[in-house]
Amino acid sequence: MTAFNKTVATPRPIRTALVFPGQGSQKAGMLAELAQQYPQIIQTFAEASEGVSFDLWQIAQSGEGLDQTEFTQPVLLTSSIALWRLWLDLGGVVPAALAGHSLGEYSALVAGGALSLIDAVHLVNLRGQLMQKAVPQGAGAMVAVLGLSDEKVEELCLSVSTESGDIVDPANYNAPGQVVIAGQASAVQAVAALAKEAGGKAISIPVSVPSHCRLMQPAAEILAEVLAQTTIHMPTIPVVQNVNAVIEADLTQVKAALTQQLYSPVRWTQSEQMLVSLGVSHLVECGPNNVLSNLAKRMTPPLVSYPIDTRSRLDDALTHIAVLEGKLA
Repeated sequence: MTAFNKTVATPRPIRTALVFPGQGSQKAGMLAELAQQYPQIIQTFAEASEGVSFDLWQIAQSGEGLDQTEFTQPVLLTSSIALWRLWLDLGGVVPAALAGHSLGEYSALVAGGALSLIDAVHLVNLRGQLMQKAVPQGAGAMVAVLGLSDEKVEELCLSVSTESGDIVDPANYNAPGQVVIAGQASAVQAVAALAKEAGGKAISIPVSVPSHCRLMQPAAEILAEVLAQTTIHMPTIPVVQNVNAVIEADLTQVKAALTQQLYSPVRWTQSEQMLVSLGVSHLVECGPNNVLSNLAKRMTPPLVSYPIDTRSRLDDALTHIAVLEGKLA
């Protein structure tokens, strides 16, 4: 694999953003292939493990506990930062902006210099614990609704919540025609049934907690207290945050957005639209798998996105982005 450091006389405008995935991207053995060639992968996991009381690399490789959100979140964040560091070490372009899906927002803030890796893994480990405690096991659910407009899904959630008194909310606006809903299990299933009647599809998501809905407000209150005591800086690279799909202008709003994110929907479609408005045309996905790259294809027009979690994918991304940015003739 080649590092790209050569620049041309007239560089082109930067049109690349790096994006960081959330839960659902994890898999046992993640980054094992890259770790064989690049010791900074293992070094990043060792550094991050100092912020928690367990071996993050061992969990990432064995898969033991990887389905428990308190472990999933720090493992995924660490894998994203390991890839971010490797990207830069190999001469990958410094992006015009950063964004992260749910948990990935913390990864984006670490990459942007707003949070230390140690503080971030501690925060997301706690975040996972708080989320798990907020709703009893089995009481909540999440379902992906496909083929309906955002407005129709919102209408169905409001109708069921109003009639039943139970909570069900849009949780992730992932792409045009794809909205994930979350809340109390019975209410989520009621919306899923109505979505099918309306011509859509409903696919259950196997998760232990119903993220990004009003059931997470008790967890958010505690997280806000911890965030208030955590050192956070303004990012040196713009970060599009989930709640409003904007680049927050001051530190108070950056912290507030992290708190609100727990019980508010992830506006990923809108976040990608914001990146496009900044002139971004290509994404690099810093995390295991290619979930965000697949979502980018559903945008209109589609965004070109490169995952970098294997040697071949990383090499491909480095080459294509170097050419795009005028770093390689």
